[in-house]
Amino acid sequence: MENSIYLALSRQMTLHTNMDMVANNIANMNTPGYRSQHLMFDEYISDPRGKTTDEAADDELSFVYNRGQYANTAPGTQSFTGNPLDMALAGPGFFGVQAPNGEVMYTRAGQFQIDASGILTDPSGNPVADQGGASITIPPGSRDVAIDENGMVSNQDGQLGQMMVVEFENQQKLEPYGNNMYRSPEPGTPATNTRVKQGQLENSNVQPVLEITEMMETLRDYQSTQRILSTENDRLRSAIQKLTGQN
Repeated sequence: MENSIYLALSRQMTLHTNMDMVANNIANMNTPGYRSQHLMFDEYISDPRGKTTDEAADDELSFVYNRGQYANTAPGTQSFTGNPLDMALAGPGFFGVQAPNGEVMYTRAGQFQIDASGILTDPSGNPVADQGGASITIPPGSRDVAIDENGMVSNQDGQLGQMMVVEFENQQKLEPYGNNMYRSPEPGTPATNTRVKQGQLENSNVQPVLEITEMMETLRDYQSTQRILSTENDRLRSAIQKLTGQN
């Protein structure tokens, strides 16, 4: 295969990945607490002759590849819902949630509910973690469930537990896990600059106009690269026909 086709294919592969990510952002434009994800592109230099000396510089190939992804950490706007189980975070913190594998994950989505066992959960049924990583139970007959700015959950009889709210020195180290949760390679620290707001929800920070514009540009670039591949394929076929004496 000609080097030009390899280069074009490397571009198409990264454009395809970028389109998937943009589409996912648009699909989550109304998901509470969602933070848009974006690709980082880089250049990979390869010497097709396998040389490592400076004389190979003229034959280096420049491939495109996606180096990784990063999250837009800007907070979304907050909406008042009046639901006492809806929580928004004012500040850089994250709620702790018990994932199905038993690991504590983190989320900005505070659309909580109480399951049949009285456990405070997220919409997927994952228990909201307390400061020690355990679940929080709301006893039957609880009235006036209140959550203060520190995440302390109380009813008419007193305190029931404090929600885990943690902060991270570098939020870009958080790895998207699915269901609007993140995994962290290291535990967060108890929040000092974050406050819990009861009866509110943080909206997605996706900017639909920008994402749709990005989708259109990615599609045009993909189609342009496809035309290059088609032209190159025709050129190679014509060359082979001439060299073999075929009409």
